[in-house]
Amino acid sequence: MTGPVTTDPASDAALGRLLVEWAPRQRWFAHKGASVHLERLERTPLDEGGVAQLVALTVRTGAGEDATSTVYAVPLTVRHAPDDSLAPALVGHLPDVDGAQAWVYDGPHDPTFTRALLTLVAGEEGAGSATFGVHGTSADGGLPVPDGARTKVLGGEQSNTSIVVSAPEGSQQTPLIAKVFRVLNAGDNPDVVVQTALAGAGCERVPRPAGWVDGQWTAPDGSTAHGHLAHLTEFLAGSQDAWRVATAAVAADRGFSAEAGELGAATAEVHAVLARELPTEPATPERLGVLADGLAARVAWACSAVPQLREFAAAATGRVDAVRRVGGAPDLQRVHGDYHLGQVLRSAERGWVLLDFEGEPLRPLAERSVPDLALRDVAGMLRSFDYAAATGPDPAAAERWAAACREAFLAAYAAGTGVDPREEGSAAATLLAALELDKALYEVVYEVRNRPDWSHIPLGAVRRLTS
Repeated sequence: MTGPVTTDPASDAALGRLLVEWAPRQRWFAHKGASVHLERLERTPLDEGGVAQLVALTVRTGAGEDATSTVYAVPLTVRHAPDDSLAPALVGHLPDVDGAQAWVYDGPHDPTFTRALLTLVAGEEGAGSATFGVHGTSADGGLPVPDGARTKVLGGEQSNTSIVVSAPEGSQQTPLIAKVFRVLNAGDNPDVVVQTALAGAGCERVPRPAGWVDGQWTAPDGSTAHGHLAHLTEFLAGSQDAWRVATAAVAADRGFSAEAGELGAATAEVHAVLARELPTEPATPERLGVLADGLAARVAWACSAVPQLREFAAAATGRVDAVRRVGGAPDLQRVHGDYHLGQVLRSAERGWVLLDFEGEPLRPLAERSVPDLALRDVAGMLRSFDYAAATGPDPAAAERWAAACREAFLAAYAAGTGVDPREEGSAAATLLAALELDKALYEVVYEVRNRPDWSHIPLGAVRRLTS
């Protein structure tokens, strides 16, 4: 056990008030714009001095039937004097925390917090109590935690926070990335489970694991919840995400078919390993019926939200109803769940490497861990090709670019899995068309509400998929 396991209730209350003001302004806060009320705050120091701390912050957002209670993980460092080097990460100043003045900082930006987190993993140590506590685990055969590590928070993320952990200059140790899960859900996080299974099977299409932090906290209903809080994996320095590689090709008026084919092969490899290493389920008529019901509900919702879609309603309903009549569908299996070009890195040594197997962050964790159609990942990547193509100035050229990527990706995927969605009338073709349409309908609603100038991209896909 690391450090003390008790904290002062008055200090907890003061920290709670501070965090309720601060958290809604952070990128990872899931309910922006709603009223926020503190329900519970639990915290535990992670180091002997009590500087590095982890808070489980339970807040209620909204009101009445729309009220939602969510538990957030909030890493902090609590210092009794200000640190000018951490000024941009200051959460606030409090006159009394555990008996002294306190300057409270956003933990991921403070190397002291990251070192405490790494110590938990490297030493397989624990901290806290039976009601709120954490424990580190090193992955079997995993990468070592760098000594004397330097840390840096990655920008751009929304639902989680990632910290790059680099070894000192001249060291040969592999750099790591620590992902801190911000919304706490009971159960095993698929990012940990799926990547560990793939790496354990020898698949090099995912970063190698170093370890993780799990623990227990009080759920909104008062029960004790157990789950993952952080995941530590290899950081592929010098790599580029596939979105940047693809859009650079568009900007330079270059094709992307060869890269798309390689990405299709990598996707097929990952799906094959997952089907072998983790449980699968048959795609029974009952399961397909449930899927079709959900797809039909999406059609109705989208057409109601965007009147422009109503001209496609009948054809879209026909596409999703065809799912009910599919025979010989591939088994359901573990999948990526939120697959697009931004979830893949191009490594000079390893080729395409897939990241972030968490699934859609706003879906309940239990849903994200259920076996699904692997073709859902395929649909996500096809939609991403459309968006990358649309960054170019010529709509006709964009259509040709995306079509070439689509063909190359699907050909390589079919060669690797034996499932070819290009075969007209096949189960795979019917399922992929419905899944891609489902995603395009969601995109239309999103773009109309948030980026109207982009709405033509998914509208074009809806038109193509319903013709």
